[in-house]
Amino acid sequence: MAGIVSAANLGGVADPRLGDEADIIGTEKEHPNIDIHHDIEPPILYGTGSVYLDSNITFENYHYWANRSREVEKHIRTDTAGFAAIGNLLLNRKGKQEEPAAEPTEPVSVAEKSEFDTKTTNAPGAETARTDESTDRWGVSETEWEQAQRAARTATWGSIFYLITTDILGPTNVPYAISRMGYGPGFALYTVFGLMACYSGLQLWRMFTGLDSTRFPMRNYGDLAFRVFGNWARIGVNVLQSFQFFLNVSLLIESNGQGLAQMVAGVNNTGGFLCFIAAEVIFMVIGFVLGQIRTLQRLSWLANLAIWGNVIVIIMTMVVVYKYPPNYDAVKTSYGIEKGPIVTSATWPTGLDLNDKVTAMMNAVFAYGGATLFNELMAEMRRPFDFWKGFICAELFIYVCYLVNGMVVYAAQGQFVYNPAYEGIPNTPGAYRFQTLGNALSFVTGAIAALLYGNIGIKILYSSVLRDVFHFPPLDSKLGKWLWVGLVPVYWILAFVIAGAIPQISNLTSFVGAACILQFSYTFPPLLLVGYHVQKDAMLPEEQFDPRTGQAQRVDHGIRRWIRGYKKKFWWNTFDLVYSLAALALAGLGIWASVVSMNKTFETTKLTPFTCTNPAG
Repeated sequence: MAGIVSAANLGGVADPRLGDEADIIGTEKEHPNIDIHHDIEPPILYGTGSVYLDSNITFENYHYWANRSREVEKHIRTDTAGFAAIGNLLLNRKGKQEEPAAEPTEPVSVAEKSEFDTKTTNAPGAETARTDESTDRWGVSETEWEQAQRAARTATWGSIFYLITTDILGPTNVPYAISRMGYGPGFALYTVFGLMACYSGLQLWRMFTGLDSTRFPMRNYGDLAFRVFGNWARIGVNVLQSFQFFLNVSLLIESNGQGLAQMVAGVNNTGGFLCFIAAEVIFMVIGFVLGQIRTLQRLSWLANLAIWGNVIVIIMTMVVVYKYPPNYDAVKTSYGIEKGPIVTSATWPTGLDLNDKVTAMMNAVFAYGGATLFNELMAEMRRPFDFWKGFICAELFIYVCYLVNGMVVYAAQGQFVYNPAYEGIPNTPGAYRFQTLGNALSFVTGAIAALLYGNIGIKILYSSVLRDVFHFPPLDSKLGKWLWVGLVPVYWILAFVIAGAIPQISNLTSFVGAACILQFSYTFPPLLLVGYHVQKDAMLPEEQFDPRTGQAQRVDHGIRRWIRGYKKKFWWNTFDLVYSLAALALAGLGIWASVVSMNKTFETTKLTPFTCTNPAG
């Protein structure tokens, strides 16, 4: 996961609709440029209206409308945006306009509805020409409802490539991980984790395209968990996602506190002194002041600016480490490694314990942590089925960047690689200006990221716990706005407490990777896919589903049905189940290793909780 900023979270992509903000989906209030003259309610509204939650909606209902949406999307043009638009402009050609297909209106068998993505009951163009559509109590037809829903979906697969790359790409901790694994294991593990992250991402894509529709749109990871396993899974996923963003804020407070103290210290510590904990307090105050901004839709350009700032820092670091020696003081303070000759290793470096190796592996897991937001990205696409194109291209690009950056810095600094890598540049004459450039750019991008993670983390927690469980008012109500004002400083102060208590970026990153990111990227996707396959494959040809009522006539229920669904793809389901359990076991090992490493670091270095000593020297 990008350790600095995630542009994918801006512009409403991962900004959950809460309270009345959710109730206006597809209405004139949300889309003032769309000619809609009624407040259109979804086909079914329930609960607080914050998310689509109704246990009475069957899997068959979700899947039928998902197939219908995918069929309609086949005829939607995407050659006017993204990479395709650039190609058409260069070739001076126009894309072909096709009409959407219409949905069946008669009761169909479950097997027939599964084939709807290749067959329709009416000719192409019938949907736009039909005049006998039924309407809701506001006089709005299904076609009008669908068009309003699609108005908010504008991203193409080219956009997804950009968003995934900027969300995941954050190789400032990769050199450190490589230095604890060596060339061979580092290459192997980053390759394996990359391949499995790609597999898990495609699993999420498969489920999203099979359950999302304009009638029942999916917005986030929690919605997917709900449709497969129920409300308990949604609440658990949302709480863990909010916890991940909370710890991300703690990491940003810590890394930017280190950077601020480094900048104040100057060349050879002659510029002045700023207590590390005071530097963290400064960043925390900046964070909860900026955090009073509730909406992030107008901050996309700041995220793009921050992304290029990160690229500059990465390239600069790879160049500078070959001109100047490592930051020996920072490495000794944080890792207890004495100054000596630079050593690299083709295999696991000597002198490292099991927990050191696992901690390095969890830093690698952290680097691929983007699956948390894949559902939010697909929810913004014109054609979610095209997600795989942008995703695979992004994964390949990210993988190459990780290995190049990690190997280059490790070759130059060996066991003295620091995390983050740009703070491993010494504060000697000549080198200090590069160290300061990295810290300054990272401070700005860190402030943007902190605003981002704090904003979304609070909203998810508010939605999944305070609003759904304790029935708090909508955030856009008067009371909700005052609650937001009070929640923001509390959230940031708690994040500061974590950062101050554990002034160890590498070990805290390892904990976040094991406890949170590993679950979203490796544990949850295969487990959810097993549940998806079991329900989908349990459907029989003789079972009837009526799209007008949303009711399915099942021939059986319970364990017998689950066994039938599981056996249909027995080996695939078994592999995914083992994969999920193995990931969960690795998560437990990672949590153990990170906690042990934290205790070891406190025992063997000068670092203490709430220390005034800057871990970065």
